[in-house]
Amino acid sequence: MPEDMTVFLNYLSNIVDIALVWFVIYKLIMLIRGTKAVQLLKGITVIIVVRILSSLLRLHTLEWLMDQALTWGFLAIIIIFQPELRRALEQIGRGSLFSRSGMQEETEKESVVNAIVKATEYMAKRRIGALISTERETGMGDYIETGIFMDAQASSELLINIFIPNTPLHDGAVIMQGDKIKAAACYLPLSESAFISKELGTRHRAALGISEVTDSLTIIVSEETGQVSLTKNGELHRDLKADRLRELLMQELSTNEKVSSSSLWNWRKRRNG
Repeated sequence: MPEDMTVFLNYLSNIVDIALVWFVIYKLIMLIRGTKAVQLLKGITVIIVVRILSSLLRLHTLEWLMDQALTWGFLAIIIIFQPELRRALEQIGRGSLFSRSGMQEETEKESVVNAIVKATEYMAKRRIGALISTERETGMGDYIETGIFMDAQASSELLINIFIPNTPLHDGAVIMQGDKIKAAACYLPLSESAFISKELGTRHRAALGISEVTDSLTIIVSEETGQVSLTKNGELHRDLKADRLRELLMQELSTNEKVSSSSLWNWRKRRNG
């Protein structure tokens, strides 16, 4: 084989190798996004930086301590995060970690939207208060931890049952990830905006609050009026009919990053005047 061809093949092999490694890292980051593992990753990064600096500055005691933390820390990580690691291995076994077609995402989105619209329509007619928040790009792991973990397949029947008055889970918010109801009875941060109408209650303030700190979509069913509202990026859309709610959800839950980026840019422009 000519020498030029060998060099080219080696160069191509290195590019493919690096690309695959970055792809795996990206998928792992997406897997742990919004979970406690993100904070762990930050801690490990700090330890590694301190280890490098202690070596450069010849701080031998600190260097030894960082070596011990790294040596035994990974064993502790395996023990502490055993459920998350098992879930990741199960996803690899099902082939769902690294492959997900656009058709699957579209079907999932439509299923979620249908479940939310059907549930809110039912509850609005009967004036059953509800608060449903759907995660998008910003992780909501901290808020999920405040509620009762479910990890259940989303359906209109389950959403309705959660918010039936005087049941254990009805007080608080439901948080959804994809087509899963991750947790119920979650606490969301209340908005402190002075421009919120006095006639709006705690559910609306919580929905606006979470929309100010994340890019989630939150649907509210008013217990007093039966009106359905939606918050996104600090904005409140009130008195939505079923068709309009479906349209907004289908548009905003789109996997097209261009739409999300444009919405965020427009919101920032409005906030900055």
